[in-house]
Amino acid sequence: MKKLRLTINPMDKRSHINREIYGNFSEHLGRCVYDGLYVGEDSDIPNIEGFRKDVVEAFREIKLPVLRWPGGCFADEYHWKDGIGEKSSRKKMINTHWGGVVEDNSFGTHEFLRFCELVGCEPYISGNVGSGTVEELSQWIEYMTFDGVSPMAELRRKNGREQPWKLKYLGIGNESWGCGGNMTAEYYTDLYRRYQTYCREYSGNQLYKIACGPNAGDYNWTEVLMKNAHPWYNLKGISLHYYTVPYGNWAHKGDAVKFTEAEYYETIRSTLEMETLVTRHSEIMNRYDPEKKVGLIVDEWGCWFDVEEGTNPGFLYQQNTMRDAIVAAINLNIFNSHSDRVHMANIAQAVNVLQSILLTEGKVTVKTPTYHVFDLYKEHQDATLIYSHAENEATDSESAVPCISHSASINENGDILVTLSNCALDREFEMEIGSAFGEVKSACARVLTGEAHDHNTFTDTDNVVIKELAVRVEDGRAYVVLPACGVAAVTLKV
Repeated sequence: MKKLRLTINPMDKRSHINREIYGNFSEHLGRCVYDGLYVGEDSDIPNIEGFRKDVVEAFREIKLPVLRWPGGCFADEYHWKDGIGEKSSRKKMINTHWGGVVEDNSFGTHEFLRFCELVGCEPYISGNVGSGTVEELSQWIEYMTFDGVSPMAELRRKNGREQPWKLKYLGIGNESWGCGGNMTAEYYTDLYRRYQTYCREYSGNQLYKIACGPNAGDYNWTEVLMKNAHPWYNLKGISLHYYTVPYGNWAHKGDAVKFTEAEYYETIRSTLEMETLVTRHSEIMNRYDPEKKVGLIVDEWGCWFDVEEGTNPGFLYQQNTMRDAIVAAINLNIFNSHSDRVHMANIAQAVNVLQSILLTEGKVTVKTPTYHVFDLYKEHQDATLIYSHAENEATDSESAVPCISHSASINENGDILVTLSNCALDREFEMEIGSAFGEVKSACARVLTGEAHDHNTFTDTDNVVIKELAVRVEDGRAYVVLPACGVAAVTLKV
């Protein structure tokens, strides 16, 4: 077995790891909201005020910090007034983007914000710029946050909510370069400047305004936006969307469970592109914002494969394997390592859609391998990134992707968390973890591992689960065996 050294330096503190990096995304798409988050109070599925009890508890367990809603492409055809008031009188609409199904708007503003309260996470509202108006978005913010006398505040009270909510995160448009309006960067930037002007801050509420940023490697979009919207127009963040698609083939993205070894490694190669994207977009942002006050918000990321056979192609339902877990681990390590600029990230999506952390069917909820990665990594939230360096090897001469991905942080109690993934399918490594200052005094570890195709099902919910990982502390260093296709979290005291 090959030994690889990983060196940490707890004295070399880099940047704060915002807990929002571990966020999720929920859209009115397929069974994400209905059947996923919400089943209604009359359902025989155990629920809290209509929200799936097991989903609420699962989100609490991983300390879900922020949830984005209502889209996605759906956001730019969503009119919020259709989703308030008595549910029996709410307007129905056709969800033209996702499956052509009827949207009855029974899950609206009050329901979403209440769900966030139950989970204990920040709401992230994505506003309608594509088909909406400045007035509409302005009134929505007033409805949610104003604690005074006004038509919108009175309407909120009439609908049963006396006190306003606190809303921090506001997205001004979604994918305006595509499904959100097919705009140019210049046109969108002018719209952002106009819309944000009327997104007022009421009753002490402070908005973190997020502009629609680039699609993957559209560096010109970032350049135009930073040049023309910062620092005068309350720009706090710009979004970045990038999906992991093997070979970049959107017509034939491949099966979520049945894939070859070559397709597996191509998926890893594709997801590693995130490092390049974050680095290059950050370099552009650095020229206009050297103090790094504007966050890069990766609010859509994850694997996108072909839908599961027999399901509605507009519902984007796919299974979730150890391959997805490795992808999640790599991306979260990248975000941690760039936490000076990456202030939030939201995996797509929370339940039953794309690389979801949970799958539901009837009364059963399945925690996917991706969910377990979020569990392994959750102690990075609000910790401080520290220097770390690992020896590495390529998987093989043909794919040549690095086997090891890692990041390390220290919390206020002095606990150090090192997260590691090994994407190699045929090799395990003994990882020797040492500190540049001080000796490792104690260590414990957990691991998630299996064959690349392994996944959890509604009849076998615990096929892939977190297990304890043996750690040996010797001569001031910690030693763990990182299995093939494995993700580990090692907690150290130095």
